[in-house]
Amino acid sequence: MGIEIERKFLIRNDDWKSTAGKGRLCRQGYLVAASDKTVRVRMIDHEATLTIKGATQGISRPEFEYPIPESDAVELLKLCNNVVEKTRYNIPHAGLLWELDVFSGDNEGLIMAEVELESEEQAVDLPVWIGAEVTGDVRYYNAYLASHPFRGWEAH
Repeated sequence: MGIEIERKFLIRNDDWKSTAGKGRLCRQGYLVAASDKTVRVRMIDHEATLTIKGATQGISRPEFEYPIPESDAVELLKLCNNVVEKTRYNIPHAGLLWELDVFSGDNEGLIMAEVELESEEQAVDLPVWIGAEVTGDVRYYNAYLASHPFRGWEAH
């Protein structure tokens, strides 16, 4: 069984742009989005995956991810009520790979970064562009953003 251990952060400033490189278009939708499980279909450029995640405990949760044909992902995304669109940048920092997402569409204005860890206790050297930590705040889960877009929030 796969385990995802990650921390999420908002972005403080644009300093990340100097080391970000080229971003990749990401579209993802949710076939199931419940508090104890999600089933997601994702396309990043032409690579497609189906991902099943269990309930979060601490900053960890079970995760199973499988490559699927691009044509299947296109059809599965049509079954999703809402699709999250973003540009993803991979930014190495202090031995870890940060995934920084610049959201578009209904979530435009939100920029968030996450880092996957080997253990919940792993120390993390935060880049200077990292702002407030939002790990565990369900409003910042992509499954939540799919049905409650950032643009519709009262106060950011």
